[in-house]
Amino acid sequence: MTLLYTEVEEELRAAVRDLLADKCSPSAVLDRAESGTPYDAELWKALARDIGVAGLLIPEELGGSASHHGGASAREAAVVLEELGRAVAPVPFLSSAVLATQALLTAGGDVAAELLGRLAAGEATAALAVSFAASPYAPPAPVATLGEDGTVTGTVTGVIGAEVADVLLVPVRLAQGTGLCAVEASPEVRVTPVTSLDLTRPIATVSFAAAPARIVARADGLEVPWVWEALARGAGLLASEQLGVAEWCLTTTVAYVKERRQFARPVGSFQAVKHRLADLWLEVVGARAAARNAAARLAEAPAAGPLGDDAAVAVAVAQAHCGAVAVHAAEECVQLHGGIGMTWEHPAHLYLKRAKADQIALGTPGDHREALAGPADLPAPA
Repeated sequence: MTLLYTEVEEELRAAVRDLLADKCSPSAVLDRAESGTPYDAELWKALARDIGVAGLLIPEELGGSASHHGGASAREAAVVLEELGRAVAPVPFLSSAVLATQALLTAGGDVAAELLGRLAAGEATAALAVSFAASPYAPPAPVATLGEDGTVTGTVTGVIGAEVADVLLVPVRLAQGTGLCAVEASPEVRVTPVTSLDLTRPIATVSFAAAPARIVARADGLEVPWVWEALARGAGLLASEQLGVAEWCLTTTVAYVKERRQFARPVGSFQAVKHRLADLWLEVVGARAAARNAAARLAEAPAAGPLGDDAAVAVAVAQAHCGAVAVHAAEECVQLHGGIGMTWEHPAHLYLKRAKADQIALGTPGDHREALAGPADLPAPA
């Protein structure tokens, strides 16, 4: 296993970066966030259909590009997330092409295959109706119910990607056990946006009022195992987005302190500033290693079924480290830009908000450190 980027990954990065540079400038992202419709449908269509990022985790036989014989994998999805993090791009890649897709891959079955085909082709966007703050180590019990008439009733809070989702994947309680249902967008599905810290990734409360549904999979227990898998794998790939945020903040700050002058010399020439940026560079390098390791381990793991110990540890390490690094990098970006960094017009606040929101998403760093205690044989104090 190598953590270095392959030639194919670099080509994918270049394609995504060029598209984002053309259609997703910081000013455009801020303008869209202020408009009340933060998601960029045209940008997502270009990413999903023209570049094919929507199908990176979906097997080739279902219309995607994932394969154990040289096709795409979690490594390529991680590269895309790095670039989306660098641009704080307002697209539903994480919610649809990662979380919802992974839940369908793990659940399996005919309904899942049909939905995955639509997602891979860019014909539809999906969202997993679970709180974005849910921890993979304590997945929430279903709060919605599937009635005997085949309709779903209930309310789920803190869902990302719901506003633009054509299909919602809903964990439900059944008469016996639990299940995962697919609910198409309809008048019976009400999506209510709520105030979100991250302007570029809104969250919503989703209410189902006897919404027609199809059962994707069933489980005997009280938990929905496919949700746990989606959250765990999503957390591992989220580290790459956090890496992208941190890299942008570091690169932008270094460029600024080279140009900004104070006392007749560049601000970056002061030793205190050099030390802060050198320390941050080391943190970002460590975050890159952790995020790449998580992506590589996820790429080696089977698409369906529980993660192995190596992959689970890699995910926990990446999230325990990368969340804090992204926040620190964004804080340094704001502070070292001085007065301009505090203004609404400068994009630094978008990165700080994305970093803070990501830090508490899919398990906090503390959750992931606690999960590492067992494999590391370092149990937490009683």
